[in-house]
Amino acid sequence: MDRLEAMSVLVAAVETGSLSAAGRKLGMPLPTVSRKLSELEAHLHTRLLNRTTRSLTLTDSGSAYVEASRRILDEVGNAERSAAGEYSEPRGHLAVTAPIVFGRLHVLPVVAEFLAKFPQIDVRLRLSDRYVHLIDEQVDVAIRIGQLSDSGLVATRVGAVRYVICANPGYLEKHGAPKTPADLSTRDCITFDDAATATVWTFAARGGRKMVQSVQIRSRLSVNNAEAAIDAAIAGVGITRVLSYQAAEAVSRGRLKIVLGAFENEPLPVNLVHAGQGLLPLKIRALLEFAAPQIRRRLAALPTALQSRAPDKPGRTR
Repeated sequence: MDRLEAMSVLVAAVETGSLSAAGRKLGMPLPTVSRKLSELEAHLHTRLLNRTTRSLTLTDSGSAYVEASRRILDEVGNAERSAAGEYSEPRGHLAVTAPIVFGRLHVLPVVAEFLAKFPQIDVRLRLSDRYVHLIDEQVDVAIRIGQLSDSGLVATRVGAVRYVICANPGYLEKHGAPKTPADLSTRDCITFDDAATATVWTFAARGGRKMVQSVQIRSRLSVNNAEAAIDAAIAGVGITRVLSYQAAEAVSRGRLKIVLGAFENEPLPVNLVHAGQGLLPLKIRALLEFAAPQIRRRLAALPTALQSRAPDKPGRTR
């Protein structure tokens, strides 16, 4: 059995979604595709694919093996092109994930430029605020905001953001701007995120960043995403707490004003992360080298009022 060929067949089947489509892509008869996958599974003593007449799904073993196969095939291809003296052009598929708002505002524009520069690379961009496991979910690069809990990841720092308290200037004029976090107990607040933070906001105690104080707030409106919270704050419903990049446009246009800046917590680092197992494929290196300085510049270009005010130290993961 030619294991590299079998790996190629497996990757093609996963990427095209069926054995027949993989056969067409590889110029290989369907019975041959099926036989090579069966031989590979027999060699590994495990099932890699669950096959029905209508779909293919990877088993847990299959997911890990496909990612390993992709890396091996990339490395072999790069080695062959290098040995032949050919220019190695980055090519292949990349899976990237980022938080929803950050991804839309800062990652998608960078990915669009990246695709224009590297026509042989395709990107699958998934925007989600949940934690995405890179290996289990077959993701090449993730943008993480907050402290990195997985020490096995390789991180490239691109900047920092912070939580800000903000409201419509008209609301603040009518109800009075809070002077301390405790003043929020008498103001209308707009909340989002999980239940644990719906009615309690944390601040640095006494204007310092070493101690933390928790403040009970009154949530007059609860929403399920930052964009809705910002829209409600602009409409004058109350005061909200969001990440600085989420409020950047509204603050720069004067539709929102930041308050309680002296009580802000430590900034949260922003990192590009990847699994970093073995020799890094050329396509991933190309993305990291292109995206890191671009995102770094975008964060540095935020309005002065929204840039990090404290030394860049890890915060909670977002």
